[in-house]
Amino acid sequence: MLKAENITKKYGSLEVLKGVDIEINKGEIVSIVGSSGAGKSTLLHILGTLDTADSGAIRLNNQRIDQLSGKKLAAFRNSHIGFVFQFHHLLPEFSALENVSIPAWIAGQKKKETMARAVELLTTLGLAGRMDNKPQQLSGGEQQRVAVARALINHPSIVFADEPTGNLDSTNAKELHELFVQLRNDFQQTFLIVTHNEELAGMSDRKLHMKDGKII
Repeated sequence: MLKAENITKKYGSLEVLKGVDIEINKGEIVSIVGSSGAGKSTLLHILGTLDTADSGAIRLNNQRIDQLSGKKLAAFRNSHIGFVFQFHHLLPEFSALENVSIPAWIAGQKKKETMARAVELLTTLGLAGRMDNKPQQLSGGEQQRVAVARALINHPSIVFADEPTGNLDSTNAKELHELFVQLRNDFQQTFLIVTHNEELAGMSDRKLHMKDGKII
């Protein structure tokens, strides 16, 4: 589903990525681990089109996404890629249901169908009674589940998660790990996860180690 070849990235004289190759199959959960500064988050952001590589090719579903730009890139990202970050980035003035629905509304999907999909996702993620709550009325674990539902609203090909449990206690972190596995098992959802959490990495189908800008 996802294939990247010879991805390089420099910031000034600092060579962060030194020719990374990676392939992810549909329905896989793949974790990238390694020490801070190894290039994990930079790689994730480039694969997710939030940053650009200096060289290399990235294909998602056989489409060269590194060659897209502007509105085409934004539309492709919104339709095909989901994101979950360490900090949930929920909009405080909107309810959980509205936060989940926003990417679909941006994509021009009908309000009624979007709301039905958002209700289904939040129910699946154990938040049936919390849909009208605003982020500040939810626990950290609940906020992160809302962020996961938001990432899934547009039926993305792949979800990129950058330290998704980094801001959670051990109980909520374990529940989120199990949730990713459930979503893969039930919906064949594909995940690429950058994490320092060895338990989460251990639950993945594959664990890739990065060191000094390369996968070793």
